[in-house]
Amino acid sequence: MWNYEKRLQFPVCIKNPNPKLAQVIISQYGGPDGEMGASMRYLSQRYIMPYKEVSGILTDVGTEELAHLEMVATIVHQLTRNLSMEEIKQSGFDKYYIDHTAGIWPQAAGGIPFNACEFQSKGDVITDLTEDMAAEQKARTTYDNILRLVDDPDVIAPIKFLRAREIVHFQRFGEALRIVQDKLDEMKLVNRAKAMLMSNLRMTEAQAHRYIEKQAMDLRQSRRNIAQNILKTYYNR
Repeated sequence: MWNYEKRLQFPVCIKNPNPKLAQVIISQYGGPDGEMGASMRYLSQRYIMPYKEVSGILTDVGTEELAHLEMVATIVHQLTRNLSMEEIKQSGFDKYYIDHTAGIWPQAAGGIPFNACEFQSKGDVITDLTEDMAAEQKARTTYDNILRLVDDPDVIAPIKFLRAREIVHFQRFGEALRIVQDKLDEMKLVNRAKAMLMSNLRMTEAQAHRYIEKQAMDLRQSRRNIAQNILKTYYNR
């Protein structure tokens, strides 16, 4: 469930229309590395994440991408409002105008419509998070390219904000990947410790599992530490 706040995440107030520029920026609305694909990617991937911290990061970032989608739409709208027919023709905006007038429609800068093949939800934790980090860098590169084409300070400010958020998202997905890798490493250690208990103390797997869990709870230590101590104790026996 979402609560909608009736304001943009960063203010957009563009005074001078520029339909030619709008045709470039719209790529971050519905292009291959745009905000629509990003939000759908992260909000879809979160369901298979086995760790709540990682699922929470995907939910946070996916939700913020919806706010960025709104910002990009607002930028495109303000760049194309109140255009004369002469401005539409001279800017090359006429092809878009024929199909959509000045409505906001998801497409890339080259005119290719958005489609769901532009994002992936693979169902593998490492695969998805690695793709997410790459996606944020691709989006950052797209914003870099846009900034090279813009000289209007009213446009530059929100685009710079969006670019900066891509860097933050990249860092957060890096954090999520580290969490997953730590959890997987811990799981490997625990499985090795269980095997050691089963071999040396003739425990069943269920008994070994309960022993490690109880030790962690009683000693207020992580399962990783308990597993490491077990391996140290029985490794050379």
